[in-house]
Amino acid sequence: MRFNVPFIPDREFAAFLNARAGSLHSCYFSLYSELIYDARHKYQIYQVKKLTDALAALEVPKKYLLINSRIHAPGQYFDRSHLRTVVKILTDLQDAGFLDGIVYADAYFLQALSNAGGERLSRVEAVPSVNCMLDTFDKILSVLDFIRGTNFKTPGTLILDRSLNRRMGALAEVSAKCREKFPEIKLELLANEGCLFQCPFKAGHDCLISVSNMGKAVNTFEVNQELGCMQYIAGHPSQVLKSPFIRPEDVGAYEEYVDVLKICGRTLGSAFLARTIDAYLHQAYPGNLFGFLDAMGWMAAHKCISNEKLPPGFLQQLSTCSKDCTSCLYCEQIMERFCDKVERPVPNGLPKPS
Repeated sequence: MRFNVPFIPDREFAAFLNARAGSLHSCYFSLYSELIYDARHKYQIYQVKKLTDALAALEVPKKYLLINSRIHAPGQYFDRSHLRTVVKILTDLQDAGFLDGIVYADAYFLQALSNAGGERLSRVEAVPSVNCMLDTFDKILSVLDFIRGTNFKTPGTLILDRSLNRRMGALAEVSAKCREKFPEIKLELLANEGCLFQCPFKAGHDCLISVSNMGKAVNTFEVNQELGCMQYIAGHPSQVLKSPFIRPEDVGAYEEYVDVLKICGRTLGSAFLARTIDAYLHQAYPGNLFGFLDAMGWMAAHKCISNEKLPPGFLQQLSTCSKDCTSCLYCEQIMERFCDKVERPVPNGLPKPS
């Protein structure tokens, strides 16, 4: 199994990734620019040169720029000057050896870039975001047909929908059909997001982040805390276990279906990423389950589930259940047995490359 990991412009973190480059398939990164939207809030803005200087020291085989905002400001679809600027950034990054492709979620914007860039984009892969929710072979065919109609290169990797993480039969079917039809394309799953299973807030949350990045005053943390997943989990903490995350201990169960696991958490800092990446490389995490989850990491301050103590049949049980929690108490029983209210300290600092 190889891994797709976030890259943040931190010299020590780059050295950490380089020491593990043999286990990495790729990395993905934000431009940290007001010009290009991605699927996270822009907490900081960098000059492109600072990012390229960091990328120049990186030895990860493939590199992908995130342009995975759910939507863009309507004017950007037809702003030729803006589109030409974005195309130039992409081609300059690729010419410098810092870019293999982009990860997109907004098909309108991908088409707009294609129209503006023409053949100059023919070497840039267009990789559908995990938020394109590729959970059936039919949907994959449709998305690939769309990409082939643009000037972008077809993707070398497909990130399958996170719901397939806990639907092994459906995962096996999609995997078999993709490998028969597209043997050149690697398959990927998102490992450690930790969002609700089939999250009812996901589409709205993504759009609110997009609106925020357009300069509108939107506090998505407050919305989630008062109306969304945070208030729901606070009242139903056992639902975290229903989330389609992949534990580091269960990596081997997915090797026959996919080639790559994607690790997320780029806004949580280099210490979190280093700890989490090593957990997946070593296929073990002896600590709080919330310590390697991205979306539910905030729970670590409130509850501790000893990941190493979870029963051996955990994945089997959660991947074969009906998801009808009104008729099953398994997750609640796990919480009662293994969950403490006081979190054990999480180590600080960046692990040294081994």
